[in-house]
Order: sequence, then C-alpha cells, then structure tokens
Amino acid sequence: MRRRLKKMSAKVGLPPGTLVHVGEEKTGKVGVSIIEYSDERTGIRERDSLDDFHPSENKSLITWINVDGVHSTDIIEKIGNLFNLHPLTLEDIAHTGQTPKIEDYDDYLFIVLKMLHYNEMLEQIDTEQVSLCLGSNFLISFQEEKTGNIFAPVIDRIKNGKGRIRKMGADYLAYTLIDTIVDRYFLILEKIGEKIEVLEENIVNHPTQEVLHALNTLKREMIFLRRSVWPLREVLSIMGRGESSFISESLLVYLRDVYDHTIRIIETIEAYRDILSGILDIYLSSISNRINEVMKVLTIIATIFMPLTFIAGIYGMNFKYMPELEWAWGYPAILAFMAAMGICMLIYFRIRKWI
Repeated sequence: MRRRLKKMSAKVGLPPGTLVHVGEEKTGKVGVSIIEYSDERTGIRERDSLDDFHPSENKSLITWINVDGVHSTDIIEKIGNLFNLHPLTLEDIAHTGQTPKIEDYDDYLFIVLKMLHYNEMLEQIDTEQVSLCLGSNFLISFQEEKTGNIFAPVIDRIKNGKGRIRKMGADYLAYTLIDTIVDRYFLILEKIGEKIEVLEENIVNHPTQEVLHALNTLKREMIFLRRSVWPLREVLSIMGRGESSFISESLLVYLRDVYDHTIRIIETIEAYRDILSGILDIYLSSISNRINEVMKVLTIIATIFMPLTFIAGIYGMNFKYMPELEWAWGYPAILAFMAAMGICMLIYFRIRKWI
C-alpha cells in the first residue's frame, strides 16, 4: 500500500498555494514538448527550458505544451507565469495525490485525471497523475513521468492531419487526451479479468494460502482502481453539461461518448468486485468442506473402533474367572467377531450414504 500513499509532511505548516512537489522522489530531467498547429500547418519543438517561449496571440493557432515530470517546480512556476495560472492550480499540479476533479477558472479549465499502467513485473496497477489546463487556444498537460509515450498516437494524428483534430479547437485536443487515458482503463480491466479467471480455477481445485493471498491482492487492486476511476464520472458529467465557455457545443457528443465508456468501466469494476467477493465465499466453503470431509473420516474411524475398543477393554480386565479365557478358540473368535462388527458398520454407513 505504500506505493499509493503520498507523503504530506513537506506541506505541513505552509500557506495555500505554496509550490512543493509531493510524490515519488525523482531526479530525472523534465521533458517539455511544444506543439503548435492549425488546419494549415503544424510544428513540434522539444526543449528543456521555456525562457524564450511566449504564448501565441494568434487565436487560430492551437498550442499544446506537454510536460513530462512535475518534480521540477521551477518549470511549473514558469508555465504558471506564462499562462497566468492560479497558485492553487500550480500547487495541485505538483501534488500528485489529487483525486480526479475539474475546476473552472476565469482564464482556463483545470482537470485532474489518473493514468493507469499495469506493472507486469510486480503484477500490480501503477498510477500516474495527469493534469490538464485548457484555455481558449492552448492546452497544458502535466505527467509525472514519460511512461510508454502514451500520447504518441495523438501527436502522430496532429502531424499527419488525420481525423478532425487539426480542424477543431483546444477542447477537442483535451477530449482526445482524456479518451486516450480512459481507453487504457479497458486494458487494465482485461488484465484483471484474466487474473480472476485463473484465480477461479485455482480456488476450486487448489484452495491454498497462496491463492488466498492472490485473492486479497486482487481485492486491494479493485479498491484502488475504483478510487481512481469513480471520481472521473463526475468530471465528465460536468464537462458534458456544456456550462464552461472553454468547451464548444460540438464537443458535447464526444464527451458523452467518453462518459458512457467510463460508466461501462465502473460497472465492470463493480462486477469484478462482486465476483471476487463470491470467490472468497467459494474459498471459505471449499476449506469448510475439506475440514468436514476430514472430520467425517475421523468420525467414522472413531465410531468403528469405539465398540471394538469396548470389547478389547472388557477382555483386558484382570479377572480370574472369565469363561472365554480358558476356551481354545476364544482369541480367534473374538477377533472374527470384532472384524464382522466393523464390516457391518461400514455396510450400514454405506447404505445410509454417510460414506
């Protein structure tokens, strides 16, 4: 659970709006990509500094600034000064423990999302905060790190002019990034679904402690996934109402489509949680049945040997005058009687379908 906790000690006692990075310690170089495009042209620049950059005054030119890394507060502060971002927005960008939300400011729309990755090596879900600042002709996206170049297909679409992305505004670009993030949730759910299927088979055939540990791990992953996705529903609902001046009416139909995808994801998460709860019940029932089977065998053995022990106890008493002690066939006769009694009891148990 430590990977999901953000240390807040650095923020204690500081005034609101103080720019302090809260999250996993990183020392790598922050990457900054600037993409300026319109219906007629496009340009891409990679840079480490924004010293000579100034926002374009051409309203028909869309500017997309993608920042890979929020551990450098200097770059965040520089972008905040260039686009007049509120100090609380900058604070939320540097604080990677935010839940998905949307805030409407005078000059821009601030959106926080959670991008999810499935760690094959650790077999767990890793999360990354993505912050979007949407203005009239600009979009600024902040990622914690450049993981797998998630937005590469969007950049290719801008370069090649595929689809309507270069014909639309910055709000459509924001929708495209959100749609890309949401689509990755389906990949995570496919991985979880495969693990649940394997777990179902193992829980019935081999209900071991290792299987129980895997079950508890999956239940924690589903809780974590639900916490990351559920607030996104409210974010998309607010955007789909069309109340913000930064979202055009033509974009609402696309936002409703992403909203529907989010509803499907949430329903799948809830279904998986129910399945995992059912698997836990199956595990407990399997363990209980195994214990019952063992107890039934032990009870049958004890029941069979109880009268035999009684007979052996009688003839084990040290009385001098016992008629059978002087009988030549006494010993084999008693053994035969005890064997016959045990067999009769087994037949009786079989008839009653107790064994």
